[in-house]
Amino acid sequence: MTLVANWLTAAVAIAAAAWIVPGITVRGEEWLALAVSAVVLGLVNALAPPLLLLVTLPITVLTLGLFPFVVNALTLLLASWLTTRVFGLGLAIDGFWSALVGAPIVSIVGAVLNGLLVRG
Repeated sequence: MTLVANWLTAAVAIAAAAWIVPGITVRGEEWLALAVSAVVLGLVNALAPPLLLLVTLPITVLTLGLFPFVVNALTLLLASWLTTRVFGLGLAIDGFWSALVGAPIVSIVGAVLNGLLVRG
């Protein structure tokens, strides 16, 4: 049940980012595209950020902890690239700045929804 709940909250978080940020869109059948994007984003978040955060630790120290925002934006861009290139639908992001604005939205909405589902 937890896997399905995480998947649904990620899909809703991606939809919220697409609704708020002008440079983020969902292509294809909306719910199918959101589902595929949520799965791909979950896989990318499980694999890429731990390694990237370890490698970029000196830059994170120099930027006083702000560089993980860039890492989150890059993982969102990677998930967008994978969904649009491999599956032909899903999350489409216009550029880095849209991803930089959208990544915290996806994180915050996902965290709040996960917190509500776990407590509820």
